[in-house]
Formats: sequence, structure tokens, C-alpha cells
Amino acid sequence: MSAPPLTVTAPHLRPPHRYLAIEGPIGVGKTTLARLLAERWSMRTLFERPQDNPFLERFYHDTARYALPTQLQFAIQRVQQAQEIAATLDGTPGHAAHAPLITDFITEKTALFARLTLPDDEFQLFRELAKRIDTAGPAPDLVVYLQASPEVLFARIQKRGLPMEQQIPDAYLRALCDAYNDFFYHYDATPLLTVNAEHLNPLESDADLALLVDRIENMRGRKEFFVKGTSL
Repeated sequence: MSAPPLTVTAPHLRPPHRYLAIEGPIGVGKTTLARLLAERWSMRTLFERPQDNPFLERFYHDTARYALPTQLQFAIQRVQQAQEIAATLDGTPGHAAHAPLITDFITEKTALFARLTLPDDEFQLFRELAKRIDTAGPAPDLVVYLQASPEVLFARIQKRGLPMEQQIPDAYLRALCDAYNDFFYHYDATPLLTVNAEHLNPLESDADLALLVDRIENMRGRKEFFVKGTSL
């Protein structure tokens, strides 16, 4: 459910983008970062709702058996989310017109996970079914991709201690990192800021958050890579 709009307290805290998306593999901290940025820039939020997928916990227990229903359920959820994004940005009953928005996902990620988890025949079936329900939503003005190694992600997953996440196999987490890196290497649908989150932790460091905020606010290129302590 979208959060209510916050009050803009100063001109310099107005959001640099109308629609900002934070992305990255599980455990990288995209939802918490989205919350921090939403509070700073007075943006509405729309977050993934994995808890609404009744197949997900069974998927982590038995990936082969439950991958297809899990991904189809997420495809249905993405259609609903695309409609919510459009409603928030364009203004419909119950939404302020042109309200700035931040999300912790992009809708294209559904295909990323389907390709990772499904065998070829089931992936083709998924694509055919997804095409029949797909609703393209507005594109973000900027995607921020948080990148981290499987070892860092595993440590962060263990730290936050969510029971369902403790079932994630190491091999799956490694494959997920590779899939994300490959996806965003070829991604050109929107401007993209790739952030190396190995030693940058804006969730626990105000200084790191300030560095990231400055980079987002001053990004001018179509693709940039941010590593703490460098200017790539």
C-alpha cells in the first residue's frame, strides 16, 4: 500500500526525479534505502509485497516444483503495481496528480527471475501467459541499482533474520547476483546509477547516505557507476 505524501519542508529537499526506482538482489537494502530517500524528498512509496505471494516460501523449499506458480503470481502482482504507479504519477481519484514516487523494484524484474528459475519449456509458457496479462507502466526517471557480492548479501540476510530468507540456498543467491549483474549490464531502458554497496552502507551511515544523495542529485549522464572514494 502506498504511503501518504509527506510535507516538503525546504526547496532543496524536493525530489530530483518524479519517479525513482531502487533495485538490487535480496538483502542489499533497497527497501530501507527507498524509505530513507522517500522521507528526505517527501515522496510517495510503493514497495514489493513478497509476503502476498502464497508460493514464495514453498519456492525456497523446493525451487523446481514451485518456480512457475511463484513467477506467475509475481507477474500478476506486477500488473497491479504498474497500474498503481500510473495512478500515482498521473493522478486519479484517491491520488494527488503528479505525486513524486519511489519504488523498491522495476516491473521488468519479473522476467529476470523467471529466466533464472524456470527451465526453457516453462519459461516459454511463462512468457506466453505473461504477455496476455502484461500492462506496461511508466518508466522511472532514474534506476539506482545496488550491487553487492553474495557474501555481503548473505551476511545482511543473516543479520536481519527473517525466517523465510534463511532458507535461501547459497547457490541460488550466487546465481541471483550474476543474473542481476548481467541484466543491468545490458539495461538501457532508463538512466541507470549502479552503486557498489560493498563498502557504502547508507542504511547505517549518515555520511554514506549523504554521498549517495549527492550523486543522485547531481547525476547527469545516462549511465554512471558509483564506488565510494572514487569518481567513475
